[in-house]
Amino acid sequence: MTMRKIAGAALALLSLAALPAIAAGDPAVGKEKSTVCAACHGPDGNSPSPEFPRIGGQYEEYLYQALLAYKAGKRKNPIMMAQVEKLSPADLGDLAAYFASQKGLYQKR
Repeated sequence: MTMRKIAGAALALLSLAALPAIAAGDPAVGKEKSTVCAACHGPDGNSPSPEFPRIGGQYEEYLYQALLAYKAGKRKNPIMMAQVEKLSPADLGDLAAYFASQKGLYQKR
């Protein structure tokens, strides 16, 4: 193996290690934790109001990363920031898993 291939392989492995891993969420636990979310997003994440995003059926990783971003202040929304402020990464993972398991607006499940 040439040095270039070795360096490339090492760089690829380091890149994978730097990716944030999703906390493996439990949809059943997430459903229990989601009652406060239902006020805006609806019980299954499909808000009837156009003022709030429909999150049902979204990708779990996307939802988890979005929640982390609200918690870290990278996404700016005072309501969401206050909602996730005291939640743990496991809580966020459970919520992401629950809403990802729901039928989305354009999905046939």
